[in-house]
Amino acid sequence: MSDERSAKERLILRTLRTVLGSIVRDATPQPGMPSPLQEGTVQSIRDLFGLIAEREAELADQAGLNRNEKPYYADEPQPTSVVTLHTQDKTNRLN
Repeated sequence: MSDERSAKERLILRTLRTVLGSIVRDATPQPGMPSPLQEGTVQSIRDLFGLIAEREAELADQAGLNRNEKPYYADEPQPTSVVTLHTQDKTNRLN
């Protein structure tokens, strides 16, 4: 798949996810109020989110992207750190 076509598909999927999420937020009732959506519709929305996620994962794999990366703050301590090891020069060592 060409990069241009793949980028367009990723844009479409991102837009679908955003619009569907907005619809769900708008249709979610206040606590204690009945849902305006039928259970079958709610399940279809879940299935659609799942399909979008699967296709995004396929595209990420095809592009060679790491899907396990998580965002972090720049000042957040990292779980790993780089350690520089210095070796002694052999001419300065005592025997």
